[in-house]
Formats: sequence, C-alpha cells, structure tokens
Amino acid sequence: MRHDWIRRSAFALALLGVACNVTPPKAAETASDTAPPSVLFGDLYMDAAKARIHPDTKTLADAVPLRAPAEIVADYDRQKPMSEMALRNFFDANFRVDPPVETVAPPEGLSLRDHITALWPLLTRTTTEAEPGSSRLPLPEPYVVPGGRFTEIYYWDSYFTMLGLGAEQASLRRSMVDDFAYMIRTYGHVPNGSRTYYLSRSQPPFFYLMVSLLSPDDPAKAWAEYLPELKAEHAFWMAGEMDAAPGLPSLRVVKLADGSVLNRYYDGRDVPRDESYGEDLAVAVGTDRPAPEVYRDLRAAAESGWDFSSRWFVDGKSLKTIHTTDVVPPDLNGLLYGLEKAIAAGCVVADDPACAIDYAARADKRRAAINALLWNAETGLYDDLDWKTGKLLSHVTAAGLYPLFTGAAEEAKAAEVAAATRAHLLEQGGIVTSTINTGQQWDAPNGWAPLQWVSVTGLCRYGDSALAGEIAKRWVSTVSRVYDDTGRLLEKYNVMDAVPGGGGEYALQDGFGWTNGVTIALMDAMTEQGNGAAFTCPAMTGP
Repeated sequence: MRHDWIRRSAFALALLGVACNVTPPKAAETASDTAPPSVLFGDLYMDAAKARIHPDTKTLADAVPLRAPAEIVADYDRQKPMSEMALRNFFDANFRVDPPVETVAPPEGLSLRDHITALWPLLTRTTTEAEPGSSRLPLPEPYVVPGGRFTEIYYWDSYFTMLGLGAEQASLRRSMVDDFAYMIRTYGHVPNGSRTYYLSRSQPPFFYLMVSLLSPDDPAKAWAEYLPELKAEHAFWMAGEMDAAPGLPSLRVVKLADGSVLNRYYDGRDVPRDESYGEDLAVAVGTDRPAPEVYRDLRAAAESGWDFSSRWFVDGKSLKTIHTTDVVPPDLNGLLYGLEKAIAAGCVVADDPACAIDYAARADKRRAAINALLWNAETGLYDDLDWKTGKLLSHVTAAGLYPLFTGAAEEAKAAEVAAATRAHLLEQGGIVTSTINTGQQWDAPNGWAPLQWVSVTGLCRYGDSALAGEIAKRWVSTVSRVYDDTGRLLEKYNVMDAVPGGGGEYALQDGFGWTNGVTIALMDAMTEQGNGAAFTCPAMTGP
C-alpha cells in the first residue's frame, strides 16, 4: 500500500490516552507544536478567558502570537496586569487576531446555485505552514472551511461540504481527503478540526464516506487505496477494547452486560475547552459533580458534533446535567458499522481475505447489537442507551435515522423509523433535530444540513423515496427563502418556522460549508416538472 508508518510521538500518546502508534511528520514532532493555547500560555490564557476580554473565547484560542510564546509568558508573569483593561492591552500588544471568513453579498438576482458556486473560492484555504505559537495545524493540501468564526477545516462538516463540489472541483475533493489522511497519519486520528486545541478528540467518523466520493461508482476501489488510514481510524475508536468490561468502559469503547461491544463519544482531556473556557467553567461551578467529569462530558459532546443537545442531559433540559460519556449513541455506532463494512470491502479489493473476514464479522456483531440494544420499540426510533443503567433514554431525535443512513437498520425497523420521522420530526422547513426546545442549538426548533442528508439518503436506502423527497423539498425551500430574504447561506435554520436558526454558545454563522454542499446535492436530486419538483433518490456511495 501507499504508506509505511506505525509510530506516534510520546506527546500525542499522553494527550490522547490511546495505544495506537503513528509516526507524525515534522510538522508535529515536538510538544510545543501541538500544545493548545491554554497549555502554551498558561495563566495568561486562563486570565484572558475568564475576564472575557473577547466576547467569543475562540478569538483567544485562534490568536497568533507576535513573538515567542515563552517571551510573552515571561513578560506577563513579570508585569501581572491586574485590571481588565491592562490585560486586554497586554493581549492586543502581543497577539494578532485574524478576521472571520467574510462572504460577499450576492448581486441582485443571482440564483442560489450560482451564489453557492461563487462562495467556494471564498471558503477555500491553504495553510501548509503554521506560524510559531499559533493553534493552527498545517495541512498539505487546499481545503474548504465552514465560514464565519470557523476558519479551519472541520471533520464531519467536510463530508457534507464535499457533496456540493462539482466535477470541476474534483481535485479539491481529493485534496480534502488527503488532508484528513495526513491527519490520521500524523496524529493517529482525525481531530475535531485543524487546531491544536481539538487534538484530544475527533468527530463523527465520516472519513470512509469522504473516500467513497472519490470513486462513487466503485467505492471499494477508493477504500482499498486508503486502507491504512481507514484501519488507523478504526483503531483509534476501538483503542482500549481489550481493557473494557461491563460497567467499566475504556476510552471510547463500552462493553455491555451481554458482551456486546459498542462505542461512545469521549475526549482525552478533562479540563475546560480552550475555545469555550469561561463557558465551561460556569457550567462546572453550577454542579455538585467533580469539575473534571463535567469538562470531559462537555468535550465528549463536542466530539459528537451535537454541542449541545438535550440528548446529553440527564434531565433533558439543563446543560448542568450533561452526562455524554454515559451515552451509547446510534449515530456513532451506525457510522462505525459503515466504517467496518468499508474496510472489509477495501480488503477484498486488496486481496486480503483474512482482513475482509475480520472486519465483516465486526460489522455483523455491531449491527446485531445496534438492533438489539439501541432500538426503542416505543418511540419507533433508534435511541441513545445509558450504559450505566442499561436503559434506553427515549430520545426522539434525528440521530435515530443514522442506522438507516449506514445500512445497519433491519428492514422492519426502518419502516417504523420512517413513520416516527413523519409523525414527530418532519416540520415545514425539513427535519427538526429533536422535539425538545432547550435553547441549545442541537434541539428544536433547529434543523441542520447534515441531518437532512442523513434522513433523506437513509430513507431512500430503505425504499421510502416519498418521505425522503418531501424532506428534501422542504429543506431546499427553506434555504432558498432565507437566501432570498437575507442573501446568506446559514449554519442552521429554524425548520419549524422556516427562518434563520439560533441558540447555542455563539452567534449564528454564515458561509456555510455544509449547508452549501447539502443544498446543492438535494437540488441535484430534484427536477422541475409541471408545477413542482420531482425527486430522485441520490446514488448511495457507502457500503
């Protein structure tokens, strides 16, 4: 195969707490190259975050030092600016704050499709080198960022973004896949995003589906090409498998009472997130739990991509009751089933029958566990399981459609999921994230582009093209209406009212990578006929 690598730096091992070994290229050879800002700048960073000298703490996390970090820290320790103004002045004198990604207002009359096409160059970045002391991680190839405050590549965002890249952008799609492959080889996994402060966690494992887009007519050919990276990603998620026991998870692996092995979201660190330092401190102070436990659960929710949602709250209402690491989710396990199937298919092409048998058996066991343990007959959806209590949590969310999306669902159960989706999740603007309004962004009334795609293609996979088409039409209508009103493509939408979305830790962002990608892909699935649009299910590229 293309790569020969099996080592990892001691720093990465300590940071991630995993046993897989991968050799990092020179870009990440020393701890100082990958230390997050809160470690690199110590008290200065923590004091600035607590004082909220910038309203969005991510601004601090992304700031670029103007001289050597050690010099800045030494001067800070010597001067000890006490007032908020003095602290702000010290920070501004020693760091550069780069602007967010700006998108231009479209010319009057520009179609939605043409505006999205015009946005791709504005969202494309190349960062082959990182400035000393910066939190940015260098990447070898160009990539697309989400937009707004998100000026780096993000893991699961990128799959949905890539759906909208046309034939003329095939090289960019390949470049993005190669960037993720590089990160797997360098860090042993795909980080949440290309920042040092994201290295202790990943995001939903969509890499195998990105790879499939390189060869949609024969995805197994592409999986064989990237087989070492696919196996390495699987090893990351399964690290600790041999140590896990019922009631005693190990890292991201949970062994249940019947011996089934499934996965949860996790994070290798148990301190406040650099990008949300003050916010995390406030949550921990408001609980009676050990602060490190709270921080780990906040970080695990960030790994899920659903940061934050009632899915992760014990009481279903308050962030202060977050317990993400107690939850075995259907979305993550559905994706890992797909990854195992993809590796098995890639091994067949690579003429490695032992590998193919091994991963196919893993996939079969995971599928059986998903259908036995994560199926909720009362809600008619795949559900989150609390491994501590052994009970399903009765969450009615779009995460329940993931087993359809990846092919892990049983046929009869898929029909029930379709009925529950139509009854509880279908709104005038598309699929709503959950049925509960907590003020968090991954709850009602918001809908998100990735969940529309998961729902549409999952339902198509099991034969319900009518419901899939209805979701697609409602989503495209919502995006089109808001574009006509505002000239913007947004991160999320209120699908109950078909207006811009809201909630969460930061202001609504525009740009926006995954909205652009999914909207183009769904528009391509619809053709105008008579007074309306006819829908044809998109081609599946997964196992």
